Amino acid sequence: MITAVEAPATPLRRLGVAGAFLVTLAVITALAALHLTQGTSDTDLFALDDQAMNVLVASRLPRLLAAVSVGLALGAAGALLQSVARNPLASPDTLAVSNGAYLAVVLAATFGLSLPAFLAGGLSFLGGLAAAALVLALSAGGRTGTTRLILAGSATALALQSMTTLLMILFQEENTGLFAWGSGSLVQSDLGGVIQMAPVVVVAIGAAVALGNRLDIAGLGDDTAMVLGVNVRRLRLTVIVLAVMLSAAAVTVAGPIGFIGLCAPVIVRLLARRLPELSRHRALVPLSALAGVVILLASDIALRFVLGARAGVDVPPGVVTAMLGAGVLMWLARRHRDAGPTRQPPAVRTADPGRAAFGVILLSGTALLIGAVVLGLLGGDTWLLLGDVANWLQGRTGKALTYVLDQRWPRVAAAVLAGAALAVSGAAFQAVSRNPLAEPGVLGITAGAGAAAVAMLTLVPMAGIAVVSGAAGLGALAAFALVYLLAWRGGLSSDRLVLMGIGAHALFSAVTVLIIVKSDPWNTAKALTWLSGSTYGRVPGQLLPVAVALALFLPLALWLRRDLDLLALDEDTPRVLGVPLEPVRLLALGGAVLLTSTAVSAVGVVGFVGLVAPHAARALVGGRHVRLLPAAAVLGAVLVSLADTLGRTVIAPAQVPAGLVTALLGTPYFVWLLWRSRAGRP
Repeated sequence: MITAVEAPATPLRRLGVAGAFLVTLAVITALAALHLTQGTSDTDLFALDDQAMNVLVASRLPRLLAAVSVGLALGAAGALLQSVARNPLASPDTLAVSNGAYLAVVLAATFGLSLPAFLAGGLSFLGGLAAAALVLALSAGGRTGTTRLILAGSATALALQSMTTLLMILFQEENTGLFAWGSGSLVQSDLGGVIQMAPVVVVAIGAAVALGNRLDIAGLGDDTAMVLGVNVRRLRLTVIVLAVMLSAAAVTVAGPIGFIGLCAPVIVRLLARRLPELSRHRALVPLSALAGVVILLASDIALRFVLGARAGVDVPPGVVTAMLGAGVLMWLARRHRDAGPTRQPPAVRTADPGRAAFGVILLSGTALLIGAVVLGLLGGDTWLLLGDVANWLQGRTGKALTYVLDQRWPRVAAAVLAGAALAVSGAAFQAVSRNPLAEPGVLGITAGAGAAAVAMLTLVPMAGIAVVSGAAGLGALAAFALVYLLAWRGGLSSDRLVLMGIGAHALFSAVTVLIIVKSDPWNTAKALTWLSGSTYGRVPGQLLPVAVALALFLPLALWLRRDLDLLALDEDTPRVLGVPLEPVRLLALGGAVLLTSTAVSAVGVVGFVGLVAPHAARALVGGRHVRLLPAAAVLGAVLVSLADTLGRTVIAPAQVPAGLVTALLGTPYFVWLLWRSRAGRP
């Protein structure tokens, strides 16, 4: 007779589910007591005189209760979204729910609407629900692969963030202070928002717990759940609505605090390995909510402990949670293996024209580029004529026109060079990663370069062009090294590389926000313009690094064209044909990083050019890199040049940064690619 061997009685198993909840509540109580002692005043809260009571009621208690309600909401929302998507990387952030809710709040502020918390929460709910619906539709509910889910969420989040940033730049007075709040702020003027949102949080969590048994059954698979009487489609819709309600409530109270919805359920699921009863949703959802409170309270305490009490006002705790969440995302990505449809070529019919046809296409693109350059010289807050440009080239214009064109041509040249550099960089990244949706922004390279450049501009305001460019280059190299080394695990996985890059992007973006709000939290227009990509105020010296990088790497990439063609196929073919895989990969990635860093130093952070231009070039001239690279360079230059001209003219004399225009133009194309390939179609 064979007897079952009992699992070892670990301390967690001895505690049981009730013990786990009691320990978590005890930790929250201790953190709350410590949280109340922190602040900008030296009031002794243990001696409750009138002054201490005023400080407690007016400042510290609202901040504490806001942290508790937001932590509960985001922790539970993350657990629900991970369950409904059956994906450990689903959260209010990766599904762009927080971005949609934040955009709704900024829209209300832009139009001068001062809404009570409950109505603002309803508006946030609609924004978050629309974002979640789009992301889940693009990723087929998140079940076709983690990489597809994260890429769809990242694209949607970038589009919503671009719209939000555009509103904040154009309507600075109406949106004053919303930049820091956009990273999550627990500063509360009173208890009104918390009191109005608390019932929403409690009811939504209660409803989620009531659905716990059905969620457990749905986790067995759609067919099994339907046999057992569970309407999976209705359950999924209900859970998504509850998760968005919770996320919207959190955004209404404290802004979009990042990654708590990712980290809290991950911690509970790790504990469930030792105590399997925690994997049941009636325990998983409420314990994830409590874990969210622990994470947010600990982050807020650590922020004020390290940076001082004043940092609790200036620096949003969402920056700390974003850094923590980026680490968790990268840890999960390192453990993840995904062979989803994003490995397949994009759903774009690639042409294979002959040599003559390729020449015609390239000449047409060059003519279009010349036209874009001329339009860029003519357009702006002051429209010029071709004769004015001709006279300027001959040195025969007056002071006014000479000044205008002397200011304008470096901007046009910067847009052209940066667009070409980002396009070539994107083509190299796509070949090396064998992921048609990869680009410098997705891989975190631009965020690393931007963080380093902003740090240099902030710490050394008088830094010269060479110093800023060098800082951006070092930041890009640091981001590249981090992503590449962490993605390497017995080989370079395409999916792992992309997920690592998205984690690095979140990390460096949080560092950038920290630098900005810590140095000058109220002067965000300059930082927003830089982070949105702008050619404003460019000087000829800033063009030299980009031009040199292009002159060095483009011939090198063309020399490696056959190796890149083979590298884009699979891991084995290049080895069989004798291609030195790692040296070629490092050369290609190193050159792409050089191009990205110099482009960022010239025009700031411009997104989606490295995705859109190579795809458009591939559709026109095919996938062979001898044709793809020059075509992508020309199309990238055209795209950024036209975006810059459009941004300078559409609302002149005000200006829209070129990066926002490219993001708003590139996101629909990216969404279309995901939609076309959502079923893995070639």
